[in-house]
Amino acid sequence: MAIIRQQLWFAQEMEEALTCYIALFPGSKLEWHSTLPADSPSGPAGSVKMAAFILGDQRYLAFEAHPMDPFTHRFAIAAECDDQAEVDRLWAALSEGGKTEPCGWLQDRWGISWQVVPKRLGELIRSDDRARAQRVAEAMLKMGKIDIAALEAAANHQG
Repeated sequence: MAIIRQQLWFAQEMEEALTCYIALFPGSKLEWHSTLPADSPSGPAGSVKMAAFILGDQRYLAFEAHPMDPFTHRFAIAAECDDQAEVDRLWAALSEGGKTEPCGWLQDRWGISWQVVPKRLGELIRSDDRARAQRVAEAMLKMGKIDIAALEAAANHQG
C-alpha cells in the first residue's frame, strides 16, 4: 500500500527547519536523510538534500534545492493544541523569526504557514447554538494568537 506524504520544498536550511519541527512535536522523528547522487535540474550531484520525517502522526518528505514556487497559505500545517500552554509554546517557537497573522495563523522563518489553534475552538465553533458559535468566530477573527479564555468569554457573553 502506498504511503501518503506531504512534501515541503525548501530553498535553504531544510535541516535546521526539520530539527526545529521535530523538537516541537512529541513522537516526531527523522526517518532518513540523504543527498541526490546525480546531477539534476535543481543542482549538481550531492547538492540536493532530501529527508523523510514524521511530525506527530503526519508523514512528510522534504527537499532542499534550487527554489521553486514559494510557500503559500494554500499549503499550511495546522497544529491543534490541547490547552493554552501548548498554543503559547508552539506560537512562540514557530513565529520566532517569522511573522504572525490573524486567526491563529503564522509564517515561520522558513516560509511555512501554520495555523496554531486550540481543539476547544473547533468545539465552540461547531456548537448547535449558532449565536454562541458566531460570537466565538467573531472573537477569533480579532486575535493573532488564539486565547482560549477569551473564546470561552465570548461564548458565554462575557467581555
